[in-house]
Amino acid sequence: MDLTLLLFALIAGFVAGIIVAYLLGLMQVKTTDEILKLAKEKLGSEREINVNELNTKKELIDQRLQQMTTELGKVSNVMQELEKDRVHKFGELGTELKFANQQTTDLYKITKSLNEVLASPKSRGNWGERMAEDILALAGLMEGKNYWKQKSIDGGRTIPDFTFLLPRNLKVNMDVKFPIDNYRKYLETDLQSEKDRFLKDFLKDVKNRIKEVTTRDYINPGQNTLDYVILFIPNEQIYSFIHEQDSSILDEGIKNKVVFCSPITLFAVLAVIRQAVDNFTFDQNTKEIVSLMSAFNKEWGNFTSKMGEVEKKIGTLQQAYGELLGTRRKALEKPLARIKELEVDPKTPKAPMDGEELPLPDKNGE
Repeated sequence: MDLTLLLFALIAGFVAGIIVAYLLGLMQVKTTDEILKLAKEKLGSEREINVNELNTKKELIDQRLQQMTTELGKVSNVMQELEKDRVHKFGELGTELKFANQQTTDLYKITKSLNEVLASPKSRGNWGERMAEDILALAGLMEGKNYWKQKSIDGGRTIPDFTFLLPRNLKVNMDVKFPIDNYRKYLETDLQSEKDRFLKDFLKDVKNRIKEVTTRDYINPGQNTLDYVILFIPNEQIYSFIHEQDSSILDEGIKNKVVFCSPITLFAVLAVIRQAVDNFTFDQNTKEIVSLMSAFNKEWGNFTSKMGEVEKKIGTLQQAYGELLGTRRKALEKPLARIKELEVDPKTPKAPMDGEELPLPDKNGE
């Protein structure tokens, strides 16, 4: 009995254990499914959130990429424009370099030709005279009217380069000098000792030009010349160099009645000469105008006198004409009016004259 109960208890316990295990199994399965479901829901929610975030980030990235693409396009356009401008600038620079090279070559040729020209004293003189002529033309002076070129003084051997004609038959002479030899050597050398020597020789050349001008007959009051002569140096740099190195040379020239002129100062001197000539011409014209005004005044008096006589005669004529239109015309019109009254039809009875009786009609009533 006890064994049966025990066996029954064991079987019951085993069955109960199996049932409990089954129930536990079912609960575990249900719990796992719920967990899986919850996990799926959670994962789905997280996935949706992540997808939304990814889409948002993708949109932001696309916007950034679009902006970057636009900016890169602008940069590319700028780079292309810069490249075109660079090519254009380099082309212009190349052209300018070619032009500069050509100009340098031309300048070298001109300098070489100028050096060849200035190497000859005669050529230097011609060049200086040509420059003086250009300044004279610029000042408005005309050859033959305002100045003479290389004309001897009264047939003598003295021939100044230019002679300016002044009012009252006065004249002033000008000589062109170009002491450039030692000046050019002074510029070309780098040794100070040689510079000092060439400078001394150059200043000596200038002083010799003063003596050369004063020994000639350029200043001759007997020939109506002024008591000074113009020494024209056709190079502004040389003139300034003389003034800088030894200004006493210019003072020495003034003492000897020699006036140094550079191209600029010559223009000023010529302007004064031109103004003096114009003033003299104006003065002469003024005197002539006064004389003509006097003659005009005299003739105007004669004119007004004759006009008075004519006016009187016209008045007499007008009076006579008025009588013709008035009294004489009326005197003529009276007999004409009477004649017109007498011009009647033959059948019309005539008006009796003063004291005349009217004719009697005949028997027929006529």
